[in-house]
Amino acid sequence: MATPDFIREIRATAGHQLLWMPGVSAIVLDDEGRVLLGRRADSGRWSIIGGIPDPGEQPAACAVREVLEETAVHCVPERLLLVQALEPVTYPNGDRCQFMDICFLCHAESNECRVNDDESLEVGWFELDALPPLEEFALHRIKLATEDAPTWFEGMGEA
Repeated sequence: MATPDFIREIRATAGHQLLWMPGVSAIVLDDEGRVLLGRRADSGRWSIIGGIPDPGEQPAACAVREVLEETAVHCVPERLLLVQALEPVTYPNGDRCQFMDICFLCHAESNECRVNDDESLEVGWFELDALPPLEEFALHRIKLATEDAPTWFEGMGEA
């Protein structure tokens, strides 16, 4: 994920201290029930699509923007899947942050996808029984989206 300019400005005065950050992720399904994934340029791993909202940007609008920017897929948010504080991360440059992830189920308006920025090496649609290796973060969100589960809140019981 590329660092937004507003974060660079904050880091200029905050240094490497832990920043509490909003994050948005999207489980995008097409009409065939396949899930849209991207292989990240920073890690080389497959993952769901996500990013950081711009100041003043609504989370659902951010999900739509991130999906379009990374995959060229137009999508429509359908419902909130999850709200979860993630574990703090430390980046190679020493910056530390903790994300509050807001995950949406989105429906693709078309299934033509392509790498649309420098954050992804590949993008593609995957059948649920043929997913590439994914972190538990992504698998949990895909499960919530495909089981029509209620919105899941960390610390409020298991889904």
